Amino acid sequence: MNSRKWVRLFLTTLAIGGAAGIITSFFVKTASYTKWLNPFDFMELLGLLIFFMGLGFVFSLVSQTGFFAYLFINQFGLGLFRTFWPTVQVLLIAFVAFDLVYFPYNAADGEGSLILYIVMAAAILIYGWIIAKIKASQTNQRAFIPALFLMVVMTAVEWVPGLRTSGTDYAWLMIVPLLACNTYQLLVLHRITKTDTEKAANGKKNNPASAGSTK
Repeated sequence: MNSRKWVRLFLTTLAIGGAAGIITSFFVKTASYTKWLNPFDFMELLGLLIFFMGLGFVFSLVSQTGFFAYLFINQFGLGLFRTFWPTVQVLLIAFVAFDLVYFPYNAADGEGSLILYIVMAAAILIYGWIIAKIKASQTNQRAFIPALFLMVVMTAVEWVPGLRTSGTDYAWLMIVPLLACNTYQLLVLHRITKTDTEKAANGKKNNPASAGSTK
């Protein structure tokens, strides 16, 4: 991937995070908006939009950092565990899915409903499963488990600061941009790298010197 494509990926993912932050705030922080709608205060509303967009930008940066860390972890896992790496990933996915229920429930001192945390973990797992199936259909079936690993394990790790806060508002404001950015990066990466690979292959095919060297 050249620097131009990396910058485009970075800026597009940043924009997705900002948009997701604003859209989520409409549902999570509705009272903050209605407060300045009656009477109407344009500057205060603009300030709110900029604030939540800024939060989305921050969460996008967290997502991008986690995504590139995932690429390193995946290569490291392949080198260390070799054929056992998919099995290790499945075990980690199961462990994290359990932790998404156990630790937030304990942190709430039993005040929240256990069913709520189970539904939350199941929703992330199901969403990750759907995105992983799309990734596998667009590339190959071996991409399913790594994609699911990113969508569940890496997203959960990135979401830790949101889970540690009191209340659920900040957690929702964080998880939606994280999922949106991780989904975009996962589904667009193979298209970017495939374009580079095809260009390199075409360049080699059209180069007489390269063609002659292979004989």
